[in-house]
Amino acid sequence: MKNIVITGASGGIGKAIALELMKDKDNRLFLISRNNSLLKNLAKEIESSEAKFVLIPFDLISDDYNKLLTEIKNITESIDILINNAGALVNKQFENILPEDYYYVMETNFRAPFFFIQHLLPLFNNNAHIVNITSMGGVQGSVKFPGLSLYSASKGALNILTECLAAEFSGKTVSFNSLALGSVETPMLAQAFPGYKPKVSSSSMAEYIAWFALNANKWMNGKIIQVALSTP
Repeated sequence: MKNIVITGASGGIGKAIALELMKDKDNRLFLISRNNSLLKNLAKEIESSEAKFVLIPFDLISDDYNKLLTEIKNITESIDILINNAGALVNKQFENILPEDYYYVMETNFRAPFFFIQHLLPLFNNNAHIVNITSMGGVQGSVKFPGLSLYSASKGALNILTECLAAEFSGKTVSFNSLALGSVETPMLAQAFPGYKPKVSSSSMAEYIAWFALNANKWMNGKIIQVALSTP
């Protein structure tokens, strides 16, 4: 059985990834979201299936990581895959960005995965794979857009962290990779580009992310993979 942790699992791409990985009954999913009501809705949607899952309402910004670690350890002593999918976006011109905007985006998109990975290190199994979901906006040399400076910078930081952790743990079996996504049909894309209709659905992107999380560490480590038909 593979133990897979997904953050931001209650909606958007996170939910689509969870539904995709649930198709394999040998997977047990730990679904983390700060939105407890959406988590409950997801549970109702999948309760009739044979999927193995654990719902964990948890705020990656403010809740106690040691408590979360204990909750996971009560069920399993090993994690095979972590998908850091939780994200936040503020669409504002640079001069209008407030300190609370900065805190919200950087805490969610960078600080949370940083310390979440750190706390989960004792549980990562041999050949564990940590997949950070980032953005084409966080890739050096990619097209950038007004209003997304804070979001793009936070995802760029997570991309660099991915490379650094792959180097730091190069003598161990755990692998780190980033998927820098382009335009995907999600509420967050609608927030960034109102009225834009992307060609890629959440479900089709989830198929690729699920495959990547399960397999790609056989061939790569410390890579930032650009997954985009358009930006946007």
